Amino acid sequence: MVFFVFLGIWTVQAQNQKWQGSSVNFKNGNLKVSENHRFLEFSNGTQFFYLGDTAWELFHRLDNTDAEKYLENRREKGFTVIQAVVLAELDGLNTPNMEGEKPLVDNDPIKPNEKYFAHVDWVIRKAEEKGMFIGLLPTWGDKVDKQWGIGPVIFTKENAGLYGKWIGNRYKNYPNIIWINGGDREGGSANYEIWNALATGIKSVDKNHLMTYHPSGGSSSSKWFQQQNWLDFNMMQTGHGERSYAAYKKLLIPDYQLQPQKPTFDGEPRYEDHPCNWQPEILGWFDDADIRQAAYWNLFSGGFGHTYGCHAIWQMLTQERTPVGFARHTWYDDLDLPGAGDMIHVRRLMESRPMTERIRFQELVANDYISETDFIVATKGRNYAFVYIPTGWSAKLDLKKLDWKNSVVWWYNPRTGEAKKSGEIPNDGIREFIPETGGRGNDWVLVLDNKDASFTPPGQ
Repeated sequence: MVFFVFLGIWTVQAQNQKWQGSSVNFKNGNLKVSENHRFLEFSNGTQFFYLGDTAWELFHRLDNTDAEKYLENRREKGFTVIQAVVLAELDGLNTPNMEGEKPLVDNDPIKPNEKYFAHVDWVIRKAEEKGMFIGLLPTWGDKVDKQWGIGPVIFTKENAGLYGKWIGNRYKNYPNIIWINGGDREGGSANYEIWNALATGIKSVDKNHLMTYHPSGGSSSSKWFQQQNWLDFNMMQTGHGERSYAAYKKLLIPDYQLQPQKPTFDGEPRYEDHPCNWQPEILGWFDDADIRQAAYWNLFSGGFGHTYGCHAIWQMLTQERTPVGFARHTWYDDLDLPGAGDMIHVRRLMESRPMTERIRFQELVANDYISETDFIVATKGRNYAFVYIPTGWSAKLDLKKLDWKNSVVWWYNPRTGEAKKSGEIPNDGIREFIPETGGRGNDWVLVLDNKDASFTPPGQ
């Protein structure tokens, strides 16, 4: 660790931005829900940070060479989960994969094509080698409820249960599976019994892996399945329509207050290089600033983990394919967008302090008014607090709310992973903290550590 003096402030140089070695260690055991029902951890008690990427078309549109290229890039960036779909969205039933194989014989869920699934196996094993989980969706939602999708609808309550048992049995002993039921669809009405049957089928044979549900935009899995035993943690989709904190007030905070308590997080937020609300000519495109805001707003408001997404990558767009939703680049050209690179700094900050004791702590923020696009959020562990300031507003904090007498103050730069120590202060009342830069794209995390806890610098 190297320290520099910068205008009287001790600065910690950012770590190498590539993750060294396997992203996670599967020797820590299976994943489980923590005792406080707010987080995921390994069976031996080791903390786990869910840092996902959406690669919905991974099995369908990439061959082995490109799949390994993609997975290695994500390992280097510190991602721990890759979310991908077996029966993919973009004509996944009738357009073959890169080896010329379709997933099902006659589009029958109880007649899987072994050659197609051998490729799925290979990709999952390759992710295991690199220390990454696969957030595995058995099907996209258009195979249950077509709506805007390609379909065709192939599932009934009866065959969904049988397909669930088959796919659950196939992957039950893989160490790196997290089940994601659903696929961008409502879980209610006629859909309910099909999704429930699929989940129940999987869980009837697989006792090793956790499961959640991927809902439609602006919804959470809790809306339909909060009381289901197969739902181990909640996933919400804040979606691609706004740059406001309001989505987290609508989805995450209500989830956090539900009974029984279950971990919750944003599994599909705004994607990098996606047109805001599908109106690029009016609202522009989501960029790295939007990506960081979504991550820290989610995590500091009660999310146990976070999923990144890129518009070209989820669809594995190439020059030969038709873009979906105004996508404008290829997947391989967008692998190293700045927002994706910023996610490693999110992970390192979260893992530098005890994660499973962290709670929402908005009462620390004492500003009289904050706009929804500049919203300041706070979270706290037993001996530390994080405050996210997305656009450089000054933050008024009521330090008497903290449980310790004196704080070590750090400024953490979400764009670089650099930490600057600015001193030690008593927690004696309301103080104002002003970041060194402001405006859109100039976001900061203020870190307040209990002086007596002797933490390493944030992000280290």
